[in-house]
Amino acid sequence: MSIEVKDVSKSYGAQKALDAVSFSVSKGEIVGFLGPNGAGKSTLMKILTTFINADEGTATVNGSDVNEQQRAVQQSVGYLPEHNPLYLDLYVREYLAFNADVYKVKKSRIDEVIALTGLTPEAHKKIGQLSKGYRQRVGLATALLHDPEVLILDEPTTGLDPNQLVEIRDLIKNIGKDKTVFLSTHILQEVEAICDRVIIINHGKIVTDKKLKNLVKDNKKEQVIEVEFDKAVTEAMLQSLPNLAASNNTKGNTWELAFTSDEDMRAVLFDFAQENGLKTLQLTPKNKNLETVFREMTRKK
Repeated sequence: MSIEVKDVSKSYGAQKALDAVSFSVSKGEIVGFLGPNGAGKSTLMKILTTFINADEGTATVNGSDVNEQQRAVQQSVGYLPEHNPLYLDLYVREYLAFNADVYKVKKSRIDEVIALTGLTPEAHKKIGQLSKGYRQRVGLATALLHDPEVLILDEPTTGLDPNQLVEIRDLIKNIGKDKTVFLSTHILQEVEAICDRVIIINHGKIVTDKKLKNLVKDNKKEQVIEVEFDKAVTEAMLQSLPNLAASNNTKGNTWELAFTSDEDMRAVLFDFAQENGLKTLQLTPKNKNLETVFREMTRKK
């Protein structure tokens, strides 16, 4: 396995950031690591890249223990943190040359990663003169300098415009043909476009770990209906609905309701409204996608 995590826990004071997390990632997989803010994503990535130690459990990268064999892990991992640390006063080639010395790789590798990450038109500039998209490319080029087997990317497309998003997304997907990629992001369309598999974490615990195609397909056994009432209703009132799996008040008197039933639940909702002196202003079936699955998984305590 490229990455293996067994019963890893980490606390910050009284707050448990990770709670007995376990999973493995095989060579060549592109895995999306998802969760709301504070779920434990960055903490786990810092453990895998040897920046911090876990309180309990074990983790290995390419067979090397992240606590006992830190140098071996660092040699086999390319890491792009959420806040890409760059020396803005250095030129692109100068910065990559500095990192090449740290990694003790041949200077010829600089030209290779510049070409690989599409930096050629901007390679003569100072990093401070680059757009956010090209700065992310510099971060990726740095992570790739020592030709690591595993790439760990924490929010690699934060703050990019739509065109830059597509460019970086295509770049990561292309790199993933030859390497294991473990990435965290809040952009679910990015996961759908890039990843083979999705791991969702919530409150420090893994709540699902599936192939992307199976995650959405399996959850389509539920039907989701968006309903708008003319008056306010409470979650307690909705609990009387049969086969209700989840409820989410999206705005005002509008609710997104998930049911575990093959029956068309719109008729049931219409009857519910009449029984409670309500009118339904909207009853709209919604197709299941990664976004709806993510919301349902991360609403569970």
